Amino acid sequence: MNLANKLTIIRILLVPIMVIVPFLGINGNLWGIPIEYIVIDIIFILAAITDKLDGYIARSRNQITNFGKFLDPIADKIVVVTAMIMLVEFGHLPSWIPIIVILREFIVSGYRLIALEKKGNVIAANIWGKLKTVTQMLAIIFAFIDPNPYGAIFGGNLKGYAFGINLIVTLMMSVSVVATVFSGWEYIKEGKDLFKDSI
Repeated sequence: MNLANKLTIIRILLVPIMVIVPFLGINGNLWGIPIEYIVIDIIFILAAITDKLDGYIARSRNQITNFGKFLDPIADKIVVVTAMIMLVEFGHLPSWIPIIVILREFIVSGYRLIALEKKGNVIAANIWGKLKTVTQMLAIIFAFIDPNPYGAIFGGNLKGYAFGINLIVTLMMSVSVVATVFSGWEYIKEGKDLFKDSI
């Protein structure tokens, strides 16, 4: 197993550590943000770094494999969906956002499996999928250190840091939802030929 794939596996292993943090009883606040949120955010940032690093290493060392192309997006899904569900539980994110994300991931994963079976190759992420990943990662990173829930800027009561951070989260998360929908639609359009023989 090459280094890029090992980093992908490490990213997956960071997920249970993220989930365990709220059960450790970490108390206290830093700049008005619960310390446990900051710890979770740091772990998530480490996972995001491994996402960029494993792709760079795979390309620079010519270590791109079907295993990596298959596992890397799965690792992304696990990390992002876990973080989003935690943000919903913390009251920072409405549940409809991860629902859209999870629905898209089921569709795309099914399409990729069929493409692998029929064509013998793994479908890499399209441009919308890459935009979705980047904006989701950034939105989640900021959401953990945002003292207010998604969309709170529309209430008109936020000022200073609270307004700025919530504006970033709301914009980034909104862009990620749009990219999620468009990337899913692109996969459906590109995959319709795969289903012709099955209908």
